[in-house]
Amino acid sequence: MLRGARKLVTTCANVQPGEEVVIVTDFAGHRVAEAVAAAALERTDAVNIIVMPPRSIDGEEPTKTVAAAMSAANVLFTPVKQSITHTYATRTAIGNGARGIMLSQFNPNMLVTGGINADFEAIRPLCFKVGELLANCDKVHLTTPAGTDLRLSLKGRPSNPHCGLVRKPGDFTTVPNIECSSSPIEGTSEGVIIVDASIPYYGVGLVKEPIRFDVGNGRVTRISGGYQADFLDQLLARQGDPAVYNIAQISFGLNPHCPMEGVMLHDEGVYGTAHIGIGTSVLLGGEVKTLTHFDSLMWKPTLSLDGKIVLKDGKWLLPEADVIHSGRA
Repeated sequence: MLRGARKLVTTCANVQPGEEVVIVTDFAGHRVAEAVAAAALERTDAVNIIVMPPRSIDGEEPTKTVAAAMSAANVLFTPVKQSITHTYATRTAIGNGARGIMLSQFNPNMLVTGGINADFEAIRPLCFKVGELLANCDKVHLTTPAGTDLRLSLKGRPSNPHCGLVRKPGDFTTVPNIECSSSPIEGTSEGVIIVDASIPYYGVGLVKEPIRFDVGNGRVTRISGGYQADFLDQLLARQGDPAVYNIAQISFGLNPHCPMEGVMLHDEGVYGTAHIGIGTSVLLGGEVKTLTHFDSLMWKPTLSLDGKIVLKDGKWLLPEADVIHSGRA
């Protein structure tokens, strides 16, 4: 575990002597928090572990005490069960200059095997190239063999290349799920999403049968499928806020070492997958803040940007992808 924790602290976060490190955790994540703290103490004496009361749902704000500690950090780690990535507390901390490493659902085994073994530096050029493409396009068309057929606009929206490395104040990323995302213009998403891989939120995990989201005017209008779809439909309805159905994110996994196993930070990084985020979008460049955010993953996506195919059946048609296609990453 310490080897993986050292990679988080040194390679990913580049913690420097004297920096204030804040590790926000809960009772589910304390073993990871302790390993990260041990590694961080090799670099700086200012290491703080803050144990947060469990959140009731992904995207719920942390307590004011925890938020205050986050806002004072130079480097922030968040090994928690329920994600606090898409919260005002994280947005404020990043805005104050913290370098953030988001570790939602990060378990001890992930410090040993899987995505942590990727060459983050080698994959970085591909991640930023995808970001460049997303940041400079308007019309997006996403399809999959399972039936996804979604159109949306990214015109004027920034991209979010999360390559697992933070180097300057205000950078934040997720580890080990190397991914690149953007947030669609509100109201532009239209079509159908067929989830055939995973929804690693709320205990759903690997999908037992495909889940269908019908989309109109930028929001999910209907959820159908098996018992997992029924559970998700009822959970969102209980929130009592139409904004929980907002199409918040389009993103692509870029880590060839990540397995699909029902765990958020592995599933979302699986190379050759796409996911659509639903709910809050304010940390992604969008304008919606609601009670929750979750991602829905699909296999073998094909992506067209302004009429040009750049991803075909899960394989990027870019020179920067050669490092993965050749097995060097």
